[in-house]
Amino acid sequence: MDRLQYVALMIACLVLTLPLEFAFGARVWRRPKRLVRSVLPVALFFLVWDIWATNRGDWGFNPRYTIGWTLPGGVVVEEVLFFVTIPVCTLLTLEAVRNMLAGTTPLQQWVRAR
Repeated sequence: MDRLQYVALMIACLVLTLPLEFAFGARVWRRPKRLVRSVLPVALFFLVWDIWATNRGDWGFNPRYTIGWTLPGGVVVEEVLFFVTIPVCTLLTLEAVRNMLAGTTPLQQWVRAR
């Protein structure tokens, strides 16, 4: 089970923030081009940085907590998942909070209609 912890944590982050898309109208997943334009540059930057740090020996990954798939450059697949998952979850949270503060979430609209 230890080997799945990193992947399980990334999946849990996505599952726990997914309701923000619907109940709070985050509209992150419904705008895929915008999502890719937001996440891809940052993910690529940190991936390059991670490859550099890993190859220098400044950074490493404990094989006990990874599934064992290493990408070219010495980075584990979980790290790439991290660089995509966490920004997506952050965008979901940001958009949900913006909508809550503006009073425009589907949930708030539903409550007002009652």
